[in-house]
Amino acid sequence: MKKEERYARILSHFRAEMPQVSTELEFGSVFQLLVAVILSAQCTDKRINQVTPELFRRYPDAAAMAQADADDILEYIRSVSYPNAKAAHLASMARALVERHGGQVPSDMNALLSLPGVGRKTANVIQSVAFGKSALAVDTHVYRVAHRLGLVGKRDNTPYKVEQALLKHIPESDIPDAHHWLLLHGRYVCTSRKPHCEKCGLESLCPKLLDGSKLE
Repeated sequence: MKKEERYARILSHFRAEMPQVSTELEFGSVFQLLVAVILSAQCTDKRINQVTPELFRRYPDAAAMAQADADDILEYIRSVSYPNAKAAHLASMARALVERHGGQVPSDMNALLSLPGVGRKTANVIQSVAFGKSALAVDTHVYRVAHRLGLVGKRDNTPYKVEQALLKHIPESDIPDAHHWLLLHGRYVCTSRKPHCEKCGLESLCPKLLDGSKLE
């Protein structure tokens, strides 16, 4: 099967099965989305959604969080992965937003990447979810599913390479949803240790390229 046909059939499946998708993180503003995405690194969205309600009640916006130090924030996020580092990042990030952007989250990629704790994946999520841009974040689920379905090749062995390979073949109108399609498929069907092939609607065309599909 040619790559163009593979992409067409897979995207058609996702459009039909998941016509309306978005992040499973819960938030009330772009700032809160940014905080949640930073916290979600190597942690489940379920855990983050348990932590953020109290955090956001105490620090609803950048101005409020900018007044806190890392130890203050740590009290609210102790149960997430790497809480000390994330608390430090959030405190610094909030201050940077206040000092550089009037407390507002910027939509520009370079401005986002300049914020403490914000890497390319996080910046792409903000661009896509908050600002509706054609950006595609590659996390462990997207990386795994893209490889297993044969959407990318073995040489696409970094998140950035996978991102660029996917962007070449996915129509611009589908890019904001494609991140969620691949992520949710990886989270609930094409799981890391034991994929649920028996309930996968892509079983008939999946090459099952399991080797090298995990992001180390």
